Amino acid sequence: MNILILSTNRFLYSTRRLVETAQARGHNVKVMNHTKCYVVMETNNLDVYYGDHIITDVDAIIPRIGSSVTFYGSSIIRQFEMKKVFTTLSSLALVRSRDKLRALQILASKGVPIPRTAFAKYPSDIDHLIKQVGGPPLVVKLLEGTQGLGVVLAETKKAAKSVIEAFYGLEANILVQEFIAEAAGKDVRAIVVNGKVIAAYRRVGKEGDFRSNLHRGGTGEPVKLTKEEKEIAVLAAKSLGLSIAGVDILQSNRGPLVMEVNSSPGLEGVERYSGKDVATAIIKFIEKQVNRPGKSDKIGA
Repeated sequence: MNILILSTNRFLYSTRRLVETAQARGHNVKVMNHTKCYVVMETNNLDVYYGDHIITDVDAIIPRIGSSVTFYGSSIIRQFEMKKVFTTLSSLALVRSRDKLRALQILASKGVPIPRTAFAKYPSDIDHLIKQVGGPPLVVKLLEGTQGLGVVLAETKKAAKSVIEAFYGLEANILVQEFIAEAAGKDVRAIVVNGKVIAAYRRVGKEGDFRSNLHRGGTGEPVKLTKEEKEIAVLAAKSLGLSIAGVDILQSNRGPLVMEVNSSPGLEGVERYSGKDVATAIIKFIEKQVNRPGKSDKIGA
């Protein structure tokens, strides 16, 4: 099978693991920087180019699209979809999951438990927003933020108003969300592949930080999920149309709450702390969908 990984950095842990695993299972693998690909369309003909060459003979793509190029990345995925190439991440699911507001709206509508969240456009609504999420302490999130950036904990009403006013002054779109104090700077990331949780670990924020992201200095530890947590993780991924997802769950007094769903979850943390081979699970999923376990001709580009 010919597998194309769309990634801007072939040396990243996740990309390397997917390449090594696919090759070990007898597949041809190529990594291409999707920001250097482009699409060409004419009647009844849609091609994806890299330089002067049309990308051909691809059985499946694994998109590893960074948040800063979501729109462009989705357009490249869409072109492959229209050429009937299997993708582990659909263009629609990518766009849905990257829009934090849209994702939360979809999750809530599908019965996925989430922290109480409010969104408004005008500064005159600040008092109402604070009240709707139960008052301070509360969390203010930039819609465009990633890896814990643009997330602020406001511990008093005065601080909350100042932070929200500052973001509004910058014409930034923000969410105001209830603070789950009992989570104590920890959350659980569950990796879902094809409707099943295959690995999970607990992320622990560094001392004094309520954010648990590894990119913000957090660490990880093994965790055993409850049946309810697994079911919620699977439902969250399914609700957003994600075949592969990293579902971030807060363990609250009222049960598991989904904080965020990542459409291109990193493999390093979960493989290190869970001891599970996530890369192999992903490649096996592709094999099952494409039904091509053997070798084929090399990808043209």
